This record gives sequence, C-alpha cells and structure tokens, in this order.
Amino acid sequence: MKNIFKIFSFIFILNFVFAENLKIGASVTPHAEILNFVKDKLKKEGINLEVFEFNDAVIQNIKVDSGELDANFFQHEPFLLEFNEAKGTNLVKVAPIHIEPMGVYSKKYKSFQPKDGAKISIPNNPTNESRALRIVESAKLIRLNDKELVTPLDIVHNPKNLDFIELKDAQLTRSLDDVDYSLINSNFAIQAGLSPVKDSLFTESKYSEYANIIVVKKGNEKSSKIKALVKALQSEEVKKFIQDKYKGAVIPAF
Repeated sequence: MKNIFKIFSFIFILNFVFAENLKIGASVTPHAEILNFVKDKLKKEGINLEVFEFNDAVIQNIKVDSGELDANFFQHEPFLLEFNEAKGTNLVKVAPIHIEPMGVYSKKYKSFQPKDGAKISIPNNPTNESRALRIVESAKLIRLNDKELVTPLDIVHNPKNLDFIELKDAQLTRSLDDVDYSLINSNFAIQAGLSPVKDSLFTESKYSEYANIIVVKKGNEKSSKIKALVKALQSEEVKKFIQDKYKGAVIPAF
C-alpha cells in the first residue's frame, strides 16, 4: 500500500514539475470565464493554464508580440488585422471560439427610434466603430460611404442629424446616463449587468466576421500547447457551458 502511495505521489510530482505553462491574456467577461472552465481539463494533459485579465486591448497584443504572453483571447479578426497594420505587430488568428453580438442600449427609450439630434455613443477603435455605424445604417437611420472602415466623417446622409460620440469600449456602458443610445459589445454589456438578449433594442444581423479568436505570435500557432488549448475550447463541453451560462448573449462559433 505504501509503495502504491509512493508511485502516485511520484507521478503527481512529475506532472507538476514537467507541466507546461500556458500564459494567456483575456477580457474578464466572457473570455476569462470560458478559459477558467477548461483549466482542469488542460491540467490533466500536463498544461498549467494561467489566465491574466485585462481591460486594455493594446497591452494584450503587445505582450503576445513580445513573448510575455503565449496567446490572448479578446478580439475579432478585423480588429487584429487593423492592429497589426497600425502597430507593426506579427500576430495571427488561430481559431474562432465565440461571437458577442453588438447591440443598441438605452436608459431613456424602449425602442431604437431616435429623435432629431439624438446623442449616440459608439466605440472609438476603427473596427468596432465601423461595426457600430453599420448597425445604425442597417436601421436605415444614416447612409455611409462604401469603405471598409468608416467613421462619422463618412456619413453621407443623416436626416435626423444624429450626434455620434466616440468613446473607449469600456466607457460606453457608463455613458448611458448622458446619451440617448449607445452601441455596446456584449462582453461590456454583460459586465455592466445588461442582458444582450433582453435589454438590447437592436442588434446586428450577421456576426461571422466578428467571432472572437485565439491569437498568437506568428510561428507559434502550431505549438502543442496551443493546439491543446483550441481543442479544449472547441469542445462540446464548452459549447454547452456558453449556451447555458450566457443564454444567447454569447454564441459558440465552432
């Protein structure tokens, strides 16, 4: 009996000593929550998953590019491509995990029918700003130039003189007291106690381009621990976890 105990103790120590560390940056909700759900599964495969929570997108990408983090999980591909071009980083998409639909929220109104001169807060980063303005355009409230990335300067028809206020993503929920409407991504809405299913007044109709992805520095996408991470995240257990926990506010993308 003592020998069996020694053998199991020895195996435990070996697993601890030789476990690979996998450092990944993530937004708090839902990204870090999803990653923490697969921690035990990865530990059984000899991978010690360390999740570092951030609110700043720039820091996460810089830390992956510098090698301080092995990967991150917070962004969609249009944001990644724009970031690489702007910052000269060499980051690549590995796999899509989920989609967070962007929606219109308001503390003052029950429908997305803005009055003349209504104030609408939108994200100030290029990809999410374009995404938000396209949602407003899809509601037939404005018309935009035919460009890949647009800003309020690209509005060519604005019959209600809507006033667009550009803010950092994390500030949008706090702006709800000061504006008529705000275009907010689901992860920030959830953190503020809003339900994208129940509280959003209008949402985008197509999400595939904006699936949130695992990102690594180019050359690391085929490493064994990254492959193990993706396999764990794209499992049926994670799909059920996302569906049960977020109830349509976050949608599996695999």
